[in-house]
Amino acid sequence: MTFKSLTDTYELSNGVKIPIIGFGTWQTPNGDVAYQSTLDALAAGYRHIDTAAIYGNEESIGQAIIDSGIDRKELFITSKLWNDRHSFEGAQAALEESLNKLQLDYLDLYLIHWPNPVDIRDNWQLANAETWRAMEHAYESGKVRAIGISNFQPHHFESLLETAKVTPQVNQLFVNPSDLETDAVTFNQRHNTLTEAYSPLATNRLLKVPELIAIGEKYGKSAAQVTLRWSLQHGFLPLPKSTHQERIVQNTQLFDFDLTPEDMAKIDALSGVAGLHTNPDETDF
Repeated sequence: MTFKSLTDTYELSNGVKIPIIGFGTWQTPNGDVAYQSTLDALAAGYRHIDTAAIYGNEESIGQAIIDSGIDRKELFITSKLWNDRHSFEGAQAALEESLNKLQLDYLDLYLIHWPNPVDIRDNWQLANAETWRAMEHAYESGKVRAIGISNFQPHHFESLLETAKVTPQVNQLFVNPSDLETDAVTFNQRHNTLTEAYSPLATNRLLKVPELIAIGEKYGKSAAQVTLRWSLQHGFLPLPKSTHQERIVQNTQLFDFDLTPEDMAKIDALSGVAGLHTNPDETDF
């Protein structure tokens, strides 16, 4: 898979094109920080912004999008439904709230953030089915261009498919060299569902891994750049997050080198070096 720039795209199962890297905004405070970092990302060439209701920063991101002056059609904006809205009516209301905060008429992608929140643990299958029905309705009405899931393991995904009319077009997972999430990624591939990689640097824990630093020196790249390139070469869509302009730019400089198969294998072998994904069936939220 050959990519040449930040605005190259994957094609989702419904034909919608999605830029191959997104700007992540988790733990980016609403206000000046979210506003400026979003502007910096757009100035650096990002056209894909990933947020969520629980991040609490949709207002500032929406204002930055407007103030950037970039045509809405050039942008790909994702948000996510939080755990307290797992119902048909709740999901409908949550989408409207996100659209209002972002000052948008539609989202490019809307995701169920977690499959098994503690409040619906006794009835998560039905709650997800009803939530998904609302998302399908929003998709059919044009309020969202694509719909998907996040943190869904194969048994969550399989349960959803029992009643779904639309197969999720994206599953956003904690995927990085420390956790390849092989079972979930394989299940995604089987259903033509794109794997997005949140925390692709394992919340920066991978930046100090000696093997990644050494591989980076070979290419004249940082451990972060090597890790993001690894994600792309696996066919994932990484969502790096930073609030520092210099790092935001550095995270885009991935298109002047290719990792060799040997180096890809070395990185694949780092499983567990920076922790594993959160088990969605054991969360306390």
